[in-house]
Amino acid sequence: MIIALRPGTEKKLVDQVIAEVKKLGYQPHPILGEIQTVIAAIGDERAHASLEALATWPQVEAVLPVQRRYKLVAQEGRKVGTVVKAHGVTIGGTEPFRLMAGPCSVESEEQLLTTARAVKKAGATFLRGGAFKPRTSPYEFQGLGEKGLELLALAKKETGLGIVTEVLSEVHVDKVAAVADILQIGARNSQNFSLLKAAAASGRPILLKRGLSMKVEEWLLAAEYVMSAGNGQVILCERGIRTFETAVRNTLDLGAVALAKRESHLPVIVDPSQAAGRADLVIALSRAAVAVGADGLLVEVHPNPAEAKSDGQQQLDLEGIQKLVEEVTPFVKAAGRAG
Repeated sequence: MIIALRPGTEKKLVDQVIAEVKKLGYQPHPILGEIQTVIAAIGDERAHASLEALATWPQVEAVLPVQRRYKLVAQEGRKVGTVVKAHGVTIGGTEPFRLMAGPCSVESEEQLLTTARAVKKAGATFLRGGAFKPRTSPYEFQGLGEKGLELLALAKKETGLGIVTEVLSEVHVDKVAAVADILQIGARNSQNFSLLKAAAASGRPILLKRGLSMKVEEWLLAAEYVMSAGNGQVILCERGIRTFETAVRNTLDLGAVALAKRESHLPVIVDPSQAAGRADLVIALSRAAVAVGADGLLVEVHPNPAEAKSDGQQQLDLEGIQKLVEEVTPFVKAAGRAG
């Protein structure tokens, strides 16, 4: 941290700040200018108290961070990106581009198995599907719960696909982790810090979606919660943010994908289904995601979207997922990420 003192601050007030910096566990390095003094405070904020409160002192003009607040997530010092391994599949770094696909909600055995077979045929390595569903209205379909987990386990056994599913509550972490290869933390829970730590403790890789109104820094700090709890297997997922635009469900922030890849060493994937809220835009957004450097896609697929119990308007049908793969493949090859 850099502590900038007000111009003309007398020496005894400078010494007070230096003493406080030492007291808080940092090594102060004062830089005495002709007009203004600044103090460089060297130390790890994870082990010491924050210095930001010094901004309230009358002789302090500003307290400025030199390093990023996310220490474990940051790119610095990393020569290669983190590769997450789940169900024998590697994600991130220079590994092949990955496809995770399946229904928004697990609705029945027939629906799930039909979808699972289709997405595997299309080239997916993971089956996504919600057993527990967070819905804005309490009257909407909330998922099959534990029965949904049983069906996901059945689909995994039959197809060999890895499972990605959302965990909504700390009390469900163990049950979800017993079936899922990757635990998804959804947009609504991306700053539920107790859940982040509980999910991290499961030892399963965590797929962390960006919140509806999250800044990139907040998204990366949420990942920091997982990593600081001892779980370094984190996948970031951009799924669109809420803006003034109403033509689409959310605004897909491709700039955030590029920024997250530059700022962190973690894999970043894109959910074009949640971003668009419209099936007819999913393929175009998927091509863009590959081009901007994403490590994979998380796509919603349903055998009959018109009959889906949740978000049918944004789910591809079985022909649609095959077409998506055909259209993004040239982009994947151009990016050097073909399997």
